[in-house]
Amino acid sequence: MREFPKRLLVAIVLIPIVVGVIYAGGAALVTLLAVASALAAWEFYRLAAARGARPLSTAGIVLSAILPVLVHARFTGFWVPPVSVVALLVPALLTAVLFARGAAGGPMAAIGTTLTGIVYTGGMLSFAYALRHHGFVVDARGGTALVLLPVVVTWLNDTGAYVAGRAFGRRKLMPTVSPGKTWAGAYGAVVASVITTWVIAAWILPPLAQLSLRPVGILVVGVGLSLAAQVGDLAESMFKREAEVKDSSTLIPGHGGVLDRVDSLLFTLPLGYVLLDLFLVYRPA
Repeated sequence: MREFPKRLLVAIVLIPIVVGVIYAGGAALVTLLAVASALAAWEFYRLAAARGARPLSTAGIVLSAILPVLVHARFTGFWVPPVSVVALLVPALLTAVLFARGAAGGPMAAIGTTLTGIVYTGGMLSFAYALRHHGFVVDARGGTALVLLPVVVTWLNDTGAYVAGRAFGRRKLMPTVSPGKTWAGAYGAVVASVITTWVIAAWILPPLAQLSLRPVGILVVGVGLSLAAQVGDLAESMFKREAEVKDSSTLIPGHGGVLDRVDSLLFTLPLGYVLLDLFLVYRPA
């Protein structure tokens, strides 16, 4: 409870800023995503290093920050990265590992953690930009609504899990990874996510984006995002459990690190992009 006022104050300050940046889109959004990706990658590599891995942290952090920039370049038409750029990434990193680590420096762990960190942070967060500037988007309001759908569902998914877990939680979901999570909480999270998706699809998307979801789309998107959010949270808990730390860092007062704040979004943003691409339907206000 002593941390609650600090957490609340930080949330009151940061949430309007983040929503404003999403609304602005373009260069403002890609800057936020690049900074968040770099910080999240830094935290991920710290967790890996705590267990003895020696990733190419500097290269991974830089590349994680570059990925949203490349997506921005692709959407604006400034530069479409050819497939060869991606194809050369692994050989380039392997060459760096060869000279920087050698056979005795854990090269397989180094290349594995480096690549994972890049895709896990910069790669996943880039989908926020793809949603904001999706082909369905008519204006800034519509793009903001599309990004906020998986974001708000993720937030209320956590709320549903907490409420149901406190009220009915008995059987542990995955005690070796996250002792506080229960099966009741997981079910409550799914219900909360489906209800939130329905509310957004029925009353938010039509007037703001001229889009909506049919009943089957609401069900698939709601359940899918809930499961993705829960797995994303458990995945980061698994990393922290292995590294024997409580938080990924102390960058955000009362909230831990950037990775602690975006762990579920790293899963719901890309899945949200895929599912909304499949199930969105045009619905004029």
